[in-house]
Amino acid sequence: MALLLHAHMYISMSRTATSALDRSKRKTKRRSYENSVVAAGPTPSSVLVTGGTGGTGKALVEKLAAQGTPVAALTRNAAKAKASLPAVELVEGDLFSYDTAVEAVAGRDIIFICSGTTSRLDPFDPFKIDWQGVENLVAAAKQQGGVKKIIMVSSIGVDDPFFPLNLPFVGNGVLWMKKLGELAVQRSGVDYTIIRPGGLRSNDDGKQRNVVAGGPNTFGLPPRPKLPGGIRRTTVADACIAAMQLPEVSRNKIVELVEEERAPAVSWSNVFKSV
Repeated sequence: MALLLHAHMYISMSRTATSALDRSKRKTKRRSYENSVVAAGPTPSSVLVTGGTGGTGKALVEKLAAQGTPVAALTRNAAKAKASLPAVELVEGDLFSYDTAVEAVAGRDIIFICSGTTSRLDPFDPFKIDWQGVENLVAAAKQQGGVKKIIMVSSIGVDDPFFPLNLPFVGNGVLWMKKLGELAVQRSGVDYTIIRPGGLRSNDDGKQRNVVAGGPNTFGLPPRPKLPGGIRRTTVADACIAAMQLPEVSRNKIVELVEEERAPAVSWSNVFKSV
């Protein structure tokens, strides 16, 4: 009964907010995914990474800065973020505020959405960040008109109501909120790539793993064909950069990614072409 009540609440919230918006990645022996990326098209003049101080977002910001891409990181606390990202432009604000989204998006060519809820104490945090925060970014991007691509890090399991992170008091329906954020990106009219990673790994254990990709709902709980699996955050960051540099094969796609030890090495171009 509690699950049904939560489902009803989120569905009702989805209908209401959607209507309102309609109105106004082994060391040196390991294959390097970065090296498989071949830049295509002009270098962006400026990109924005939301969640730029989080695990995946920070990895992405550092990689972009290292390759010379002008990058700005959106953070709630710029003074704290400056210690770990001293050479990066920082934009301070809360994505639940539309004004923050407008300021952050202004003058950007590419938007990377790596933000996500970190609080298990606030049941509304997924709503504010994973859904409405994304809605605000999309609306701001449409208003500005100069954004060429949106690349969003979502999650495997967003279409599964019984996935653990969608259960009440476990994940507070966070993946449902990510799904609604995905829909906002898909409906934006801006070229997009949505990357759904498996379980995120922060540490490299030295084992050789390669990417296995699939389209929407390839991975997840039964009856999905394959179990969710895991993937390093640095690999997800590489996938984001590849989506930016390979626009013709990543255009308007949802790509699910995991890493497996026995999988063959595949270039990022072929990863996107396979989906």
